[in-house]
Amino acid sequence: MAVAPGAQASTPPPGFTPAPVVWGPCTASALVSAGAECGFVEVPLDHDDPMGTTIRLAVSRVVHTTPESQGVMLVNPGGPGGSGLTLALLGGAVPNGAGASYDWIGFDPRGVGSSEPALSCIPDYAGFNRPDYQPEAGTEQAWLDLSTSYADACAADGGELLDHLKSIDTVRDMDLIRAALGQEQINYYGFSYGTYLGQVYSTLYPDRVRRIVMDGVVDVRNIWYEANLNQDVAFERNIGAFFDWIAKYDSVYELGATGDEVEALYYTVQDQLRAAPAEGIGPSEWNDLFLSAGYNVLAYPGIAQAFSAYVNNGDVSAIVDAYGFDPAAPDDNGYAIYLAVQCTDLEWPQDYDQVRADNERVDAEAPFETWANAWFNGPCSFWPAKAGTPVEVDGSGVDSALLLSETFDGATPFDGALNARELFPNAVLVEGVGGYTHSASLSGVACTDTIVADYLATGALPERKPESDVSDVQCDPLPQPDPTVPAPAGS
Repeated sequence: MAVAPGAQASTPPPGFTPAPVVWGPCTASALVSAGAECGFVEVPLDHDDPMGTTIRLAVSRVVHTTPESQGVMLVNPGGPGGSGLTLALLGGAVPNGAGASYDWIGFDPRGVGSSEPALSCIPDYAGFNRPDYQPEAGTEQAWLDLSTSYADACAADGGELLDHLKSIDTVRDMDLIRAALGQEQINYYGFSYGTYLGQVYSTLYPDRVRRIVMDGVVDVRNIWYEANLNQDVAFERNIGAFFDWIAKYDSVYELGATGDEVEALYYTVQDQLRAAPAEGIGPSEWNDLFLSAGYNVLAYPGIAQAFSAYVNNGDVSAIVDAYGFDPAAPDDNGYAIYLAVQCTDLEWPQDYDQVRADNERVDAEAPFETWANAWFNGPCSFWPAKAGTPVEVDGSGVDSALLLSETFDGATPFDGALNARELFPNAVLVEGVGGYTHSASLSGVACTDTIVADYLATGALPERKPESDVSDVQCDPLPQPDPTVPAPAGS
């Protein structure tokens, strides 16, 4: 499944030197307000053919404001498929001014957002009135047809780009961004899938890593088919925690006095929408609008309020708004890139009988998200681009790394952080004990955020424990909201 580190290229392809970035004005209002600069880095479409076709990566920069600079800080928001341009603003969220000594560099990975070309296949694929996720509803063939049609559309629209959207391509791009910025080393802050890029970059270019923060750590042993099955089980636990939270505040939401009652009501409403969709919201859309509660406790109040408004007041607009699809501006760019990476970093099972059997097995214990996730990844069984071989991650050459994870992270389960701690012997793992939020750093939890700030300011890390399979520091998690407390004025 993996190639040994010694067999991996550790330098950019010979014969390609990226031009320095020509910085100019940005277009995004948040970047403009912050005085950020934007530009492009030209890189090879195929890193093994450096003299061939090139593409352009959109980059952004907020420069340091201290007399001395600590270099550049590349940032990636995850996905795959997330636009990172606005993350050039992240330095302002680091406590104690510790981000001010870096040039914060956001970038849109190849195929994403403002990078050229950007991939789009069927813009309104995530629209209303989609088939029921559950195969027992008789919709399996409909989803297979949709999955095939999406893969075919990407084949038609993606062209040569589609064969060059693996994580390794983006990692090599990151090193060319480093070169275009005239830096010998980078600092790096990666969230979620961005932690996978960080682990691979650190393996291929360990001497080019100065400081690295990875929050919501991907388990590199499960790229990516098994990772999705593991997520299904984690999200089942997390949605149960959300239902318990709603029940705790039954006086606010009036949806049930116990988590079991709230869960039963969720499925009752889903059955009602299965029989009679409401303005395009059927059982699949209903499932989708609850998913963010499995990622982040800060999503709890908005989803619970929409749930309550629909059940208690018949307010369909509340759940339509919560679903969030804009028919006037459909956009599948993030989804298209997500698939292009997930389907090709390692070959997805091409035998749908295996996919069916695996998801039936997991669905028996985790029905909330299993089939929704299966069909989200459905096009991978028909993906038209060549699959690769993942890099075997080895962080032993990295002098220091800060790993962050909450105990019950649904998207990147905690075992991934523990595994990364073993692979990076000079890393320290900070655990948000008992937390349910994915990638929660710089969200106001003083214990965690102070450790981040100290590391960025001085390189200092807490002491690493000698034991394996443990976190080194235990902090409070991002707290669950209290909807009975009024929000601060102006928030």
